[in-house]
Amino acid sequence: MTYISVGNVPRTAEDWSGYLVEYGGVYVRTANEYMRPRLTAEQIESHWLGAEPADGQTIAATEQRLGVRFPPSLRAFLTVTDGWYGVGGWVHEVSPCAEIDWLRNTSMGTDLIEVYAEVEEEEGEPNELLALFRRALAIASGEDLWLLDPARTHPHGEWTAYVFAPKYGEADVYPSFAELFHASKALMIRPAENEM
Repeated sequence: MTYISVGNVPRTAEDWSGYLVEYGGVYVRTANEYMRPRLTAEQIESHWLGAEPADGQTIAATEQRLGVRFPPSLRAFLTVTDGWYGVGGWVHEVSPCAEIDWLRNTSMGTDLIEVYAEVEEEEGEPNELLALFRRALAIASGEDLWLLDPARTHPHGEWTAYVFAPKYGEADVYPSFAELFHASKALMIRPAENEM
């Protein structure tokens, strides 16, 4: 797996505030006939697909529950919105603090660990994805998974981020949550440009 770097991405709460409205605008403009009916009139008008910000106490309680400190770009995101509905690709929403959990504690994670443990046993060598599933934080829901890896951190405190497609058994790797989120915006823009 190799890193995909996507360029200039939001880092601070101020960056996220403006960026998310722009992102919501792209989502509203590119929403297909299945996604658009799920949007409210207010979301369509405002381009805001988020929630109320998570306060410091909520973020700290979530970190304490999980036994980690979130990477900076995720913390900044949560101080602007506690979750986000409407994501490009095969992800439906970024989870609010109350739903962020270790992948191994979810039913999807349990299934993936079981399947990939069998693969590892059959192949007789360590499976990189199995190791990831056992230690990763699941931060979004949908057909694909967004995962953060606390074992692969960068000097600025960001954790390596993954989008894993169970249907294909493949993962794309990004240097941070912010870069993964930004890449999902590109997924929405590309099909829309091809239709022109």
